[in-house]
Amino acid sequence: MTKYLFILLTALFVTFSSCNKETDLTGAHVENPQQDPTTPLSASEIQSKIDESFQNTGSFNWAQASNLLLWSATVNGDNILSVGYGSESFTENRSTLQNLQKKQLIQLIANTEKKKSADILIYENDVLNYFDIQVSQYTTIAKLRELGQIRYLEPNGYELPSTAQRSESGCSTSSENIASADYGTLSSGAKIPWSYYEHNINKAWNYSKGRGIGVGVIDTGVSDYQANMGYKFDDYYSNRYIQKYGTYVDSWKWWATNTDGYHDKCGHGTSSCSSVAAPNNNSGLPVGVAYECNLISYRGTSDVVLNGYHERRGVTEALQQLAVRNDVKIISMSIGYPWSIGNIRDAVVYAYSKNKMILAAGGTSTSYTNWYPVIFPASMSETIAVTGVEEDTQYDECDVCHYGSQIDFTYVMERANNHHQPVTGYYNNSSSYFGGSSVATASTAGIAALIWAKYPNWSREQVFARMKWAAALYPNKSSDFGYGNIDALKAVRGY
Repeated sequence: MTKYLFILLTALFVTFSSCNKETDLTGAHVENPQQDPTTPLSASEIQSKIDESFQNTGSFNWAQASNLLLWSATVNGDNILSVGYGSESFTENRSTLQNLQKKQLIQLIANTEKKKSADILIYENDVLNYFDIQVSQYTTIAKLRELGQIRYLEPNGYELPSTAQRSESGCSTSSENIASADYGTLSSGAKIPWSYYEHNINKAWNYSKGRGIGVGVIDTGVSDYQANMGYKFDDYYSNRYIQKYGTYVDSWKWWATNTDGYHDKCGHGTSSCSSVAAPNNNSGLPVGVAYECNLISYRGTSDVVLNGYHERRGVTEALQQLAVRNDVKIISMSIGYPWSIGNIRDAVVYAYSKNKMILAAGGTSTSYTNWYPVIFPASMSETIAVTGVEEDTQYDECDVCHYGSQIDFTYVMERANNHHQPVTGYYNNSSSYFGGSSVATASTAGIAALIWAKYPNWSREQVFARMKWAAALYPNKSSDFGYGNIDALKAVRGY
């Protein structure tokens, strides 16, 4: 089954709750005096208010939520509150005064909760300016919101109710037979996906194959069962490397700290990594866009929807680690969430400050909800947002792809017969189709690697400028499709 980035959108169509409980998201922390502040809203009531915000404004942000809604979501999410403090997203060398201010803030929360700070402090980041703490009292939320030094308060343990979630989350380990019309063949026997011809990627290989460029992929990991993403990764092109890490804790217990390694249990991460960098060898499998680049894979999440505490923290830690690696220039993220997540946002800003080019998926959902806006973190100005389009003479989004003004580029990944891009599969000697904004993002990251390998001394801004210049709609930018499809040959050749 084709793997997509499915976002939690079906909840937008549930019936809204009655208006007798006014936790108005459009007003600044408006409380209904008839609502007992000692009684949190139920999970369904919380979801109804979030849905109402999407319906009325097209977005949702915890900063616009009432104290009651924020407190209720915190209580419904294992009482975990993420506190972003200070004026900046990160501080690499905190002063004594800054550390004292953080300590005082934690102590203020502990005093309000009537507990010891050591008993409620869950996690504090040594670079990003946020910490996770357990909060159960409404008064704590109210007091914190009166402080000027707070950048955000978010219920990081809160998840959308299971009834509002799709059963699909982008995962599949199934193998598929690839139609002969959907690929060409290299002299090695490796398959060239049909979509590469749409972007002249096969012709760009005469000038660049991504040699020496490190691409970090934050996703669900890489399968141990696929040799081409293991010991065969550098077949025919020695001295390139793949490295695999895991920052995701696979546990429903928020207090658990042991990660379960790099191995992909979902399948989505393997497909994303294959799209970027699958090798060109005699295995007869689809090759990656930048098949000579180096690949650094992070299992930061269990699936593509970042709806759990450990997923959000896992992705944050992956971004931090990739940010400080000198061998990594590009980070690809075919994952996301309907609204902004503070600690991940801080980590994106940090990685961006380290001159990383960050590509993120614009969003993928069902065909009847693909009108939904560009998702987070693709919605951030620090990321390059990519979505998928159909094989056609005119731009038409793929059946399940999101589009909008925040999109920077598109990638052709859907045929008239609904076949998507072939990729190296989860198991040895297997292939599958990979679609949506997920494959669009990973493949565009590969194109960026081709450009950077051809011009290794260029800055991130220069590479981005070349990507725009080589795109079909440049110098104009579409309100839905950004600069359009990139011609990889034009991008690496310069004319």
